[in-house]
Amino acid sequence: MQTQRTQLISTTLGTNRELVSFHFGTPGAGEKVYVQASLHADETPAMLTAWQLKRRLSTLEADGRVRGEVVLVPVANPVGLSQHVLGQFLGRFEANSGHNFNRSFPMPQAEALVARVGTRWTRDPRENARLLRGAVREMLAESTARNEFESLRLTLLTLAADADVILDLHCSLEATLHLYTSPASWPAIEPLARYLGANGVLLATDSGGQSFDEIHTLLWNEVRAVLGEETPLAAPNIAVTVEHRGQRDVSYETAEHDADAIVEFLVRRGVIEGEAREMPPLLHPATPLAGSEQFVAPVSGVVVYRAQVGAFLHAGDAVFDIVDPLTDVVTTVTTKNDGVFYMRRAIRFAYAGAPMGRVSGATAFRTGVLVGA
Repeated sequence: MQTQRTQLISTTLGTNRELVSFHFGTPGAGEKVYVQASLHADETPAMLTAWQLKRRLSTLEADGRVRGEVVLVPVANPVGLSQHVLGQFLGRFEANSGHNFNRSFPMPQAEALVARVGTRWTRDPRENARLLRGAVREMLAESTARNEFESLRLTLLTLAADADVILDLHCSLEATLHLYTSPASWPAIEPLARYLGANGVLLATDSGGQSFDEIHTLLWNEVRAVLGEETPLAAPNIAVTVEHRGQRDVSYETAEHDADAIVEFLVRRGVIEGEAREMPPLLHPATPLAGSEQFVAPVSGVVVYRAQVGAFLHAGDAVFDIVDPLTDVVTTVTTKNDGVFYMRRAIRFAYAGAPMGRVSGATAFRTGVLVGA
């Protein structure tokens, strides 16, 4: 295992942070897999899973079983880790700018990348993929970060730019284990969903948020469109966001389970030598993110959930009540979808218009930006 420490730009006098990455295997020996955890810094279940994964990878490497390259960043957001206000941990947004740590990631433009490769494009799709990844790394190396926030983003992008597989580990507020990925990545990601026991898989080519995992697959699509059919490009980078349940679901047992599932996935891909165990059944078919029903509180009051997170609901089922203790009015919100109640709000008081939770659905009906802030 090699440890790499990248100094981030110091935003204020007397402060300095670093991003630590752990590198297993040999670059170029096989597929490169990039794994990062807790880009939203207050999503600690992902961090514990990454720690368990690091322990397993260290043992596997010592046994000579790592056939590809794995780059692991267990603490992907040291900036957000320092953001505590009056005892509250605020790791989703950067305090100086208000930017979401996992939205609007900047990547080189497709036209510029195609021009960078120039006359070196070939008729070999795999060689073209290699050339594209090299061009992305070159252009990222030429980028200049102006502050700590941009420095963090640039470092993460550089570590992941030439990876074949990208696993971005997160969690939700209160949730069952679920995944977000693209239709193009889903066939390759399905074994991971099975090993994890994912209770939902949400698919979108472009959710509108430009999140870390999504920009890598989107870039491939954009470059392919510029190149045209005469210049073939291999399958896009495989990328997925894994939501490791809810913020309070921090235990050795769940972290060990999830780390073991990731190892099985890597064994199945040939990144780790061995024979993968038989895949468990897929708990629920993948559904479009545009088909998920997002609940908004119609009124303010005390929230009483009627449905358990992870439950499969049918259209018309009660999801939650909102109780007004001043007027005695109880407002019940029901679902229009058949699907999994995969995440919900953690605070049991709602203001009118507050996001309350989501139920997956098989039929797409939403358009525009499909993810929240």
